[in-house]
Amino acid sequence: MSGSLWLKPPKEGDTLPAIPRPRREDAPKDTHAPKGPDTERTPGTQRAPDPGPAPDPGPAPDPGPAPDPLDELAERLDGFVAAAVHPDEVAALLESDGMTDDHIRLTYGRADSFALAEDLYARVERRHPAPQAPPAGPRFGGLANCLLRGLVFALPGLAYVLAAPLLAGEHGRYGLPGGTVPLLAGAVTGWVWNQALSHRAYTWLGLGDRPAAARALLTGAPPGALAGTGVALAVAAPGETPAAVFAAGQALYLAAATALLVLGRERALLGALVPLAGAVPAFRWDLPHPLRTGLLLASLTATTVLAALVLRPGLRRSAAGRGGPPRAASLPYGLFGLGSGLLVLHAGVGTTPVSGAGAVVALTLSMGPAEWLLHRFRGESLARLRTLTTAREFRRAATGTLVLCLGSYLTVLTALALAVTLLWPGAPGPALPHLLALLLVGTALWLGLLLQAFGAVLGAATVCLLAAAAQTALPAAGPAATGGAAAVLAVLTCVLLVRPTAHR
Repeated sequence: MSGSLWLKPPKEGDTLPAIPRPRREDAPKDTHAPKGPDTERTPGTQRAPDPGPAPDPGPAPDPGPAPDPLDELAERLDGFVAAAVHPDEVAALLESDGMTDDHIRLTYGRADSFALAEDLYARVERRHPAPQAPPAGPRFGGLANCLLRGLVFALPGLAYVLAAPLLAGEHGRYGLPGGTVPLLAGAVTGWVWNQALSHRAYTWLGLGDRPAAARALLTGAPPGALAGTGVALAVAAPGETPAAVFAAGQALYLAAATALLVLGRERALLGALVPLAGAVPAFRWDLPHPLRTGLLLASLTATTVLAALVLRPGLRRSAAGRGGPPRAASLPYGLFGLGSGLLVLHAGVGTTPVSGAGAVVALTLSMGPAEWLLHRFRGESLARLRTLTTAREFRRAATGTLVLCLGSYLTVLTALALAVTLLWPGAPGPALPHLLALLLVGTALWLGLLLQAFGAVLGAATVCLLAAAAQTALPAAGPAATGGAAAVLAVLTCVLLVRPTAHR
C-alpha cells in the first residue's frame, strides 16, 4: 500500500492567518514612537497634509466551520470503502496503515479502528465494480491441465507394478509385505521435504522471480533426495536391500518431478513417464527382470535429465534473489504433506492389498479434478465478492459454492474408485464401508488443500497429523479418526472462508 492515511502534520513555520482589527479613533497617540524619515521634517520641504485616520475595514469575514477530518479520510478512501462488503475490511486497511487507537481518538474522535471503519462504511455509498469478463476460451479450459497433473501424479504407481517381483522379500514387518517399510519411509520423507520445497519455490514465482525459484529447487532438491535415501536405508531390515535401492530411485524421482511440476513442465514429465506404460502387460504376463529394470531406469533417467535442463537458469549468479521468503514459513506446508501423506497410506494399508492399492490410485487420480475445483471455488468467490453488497449474501453464496465444489469432488472420487475396482484384475467388488472410508479421507484431503491455498495451512496440518497419529496408535479407529478430521476441517473452512476478508 502506498502512501499513508494519516493526516499530514503542519509544516514548520506555518502560522495562523492574521485577523484584521478595527482601529479605535480615540486611541491615544504614542508620543514616544520613534520618528522615521517619512515623518521627520527636513529643511526646504513642506510637510504633507495629514490624511487622517485609516478607513474602517469592517468586521472580519466568517471563516466558517473547520473541515471535518473524517470527511477528508472518507474522500481519500472512497474507492476502497465503496467496494468493501463489510466494515472489517476498512478496519483491516486502517490497521495495516499503522493507525493506532490513540491517533484515532485524537484525530477523529472515535474509540478505535472498528468504530472509525463503521463510520466510514456508513458515509460512503456502495459502488461495487462490475464483474470482469470471463477469459477467452472454453469454460473448462483449465481442467485439461489439472487432469494432466492428476495423470502424472498417478502414473508413477506403475513403477511399483514393474518392480514388484524385484522387491519381494521373505519376511515382512507390521503385517506388511517384505520391503514395504523402507519404501513407505522414503516416500513419506520425500513428501514432507518436497512439499516445503514447493512452497518456497512457488513463493519466488509469486514474486515474479523465476530464476530464483529455479535456484531454490536446484539447491533444495538434492538434499531431499539424499534424505529420502538415507531414511530408507536406515529402516531397511536384512533382506530388504532391493527395496532400499528402489527407494533411493524413488527419492531421486520425487525430487526431479517436483522441479518439473513447480515450473509448469507437466507435459515433459508425462513424456518421461511413457516407459512405465510397459507395466500394463505385466498385469497379465510375467515380464523378464532385465526388461522391468530397463523400463524403470529409462523413466528415471529421462525425468532426471529433464529436471536438470529446466533448472539450468538457477545456476546463474543473478538467480540468488534478494531477501527471499523465510524458510520457516515453508515448515507448515511440509507438516501438512506429512499428515495428508499418512492419511493416504492408512487408506491403502488398512484394507486388502488390492482394494487398498485401488483406493490409493483413485485418490491420486482425483488430485487433478481436486485442483481444478479449488480454482473454481476461488474464482466463484471473487466473482461474488464483486457483485454482492452485504456480508450475509456473500456468506450464503460462499457456503453454497463450497458445498457444490466438495460434492463435485466426492462424486469424481467415487466414480474413479468404482472404475479402478472394475478395471483392476482380481479386485473384489466395491464394499460400502471401504467406499465410505475413502470418501472421508477425500473430504479431509480436499478441505485441507483448500485451507492451505488460503494460508490456513497450520490448522490443516495439525488436524491431519492428529488424525494420522490416532490411526497409527489404534488402527481400528481409522474411520472415526478420519471422520473427525473431516468434520473439524469443515468447521474451520466454514468459519474462515465464508468471510469476505479472507478473499481480499
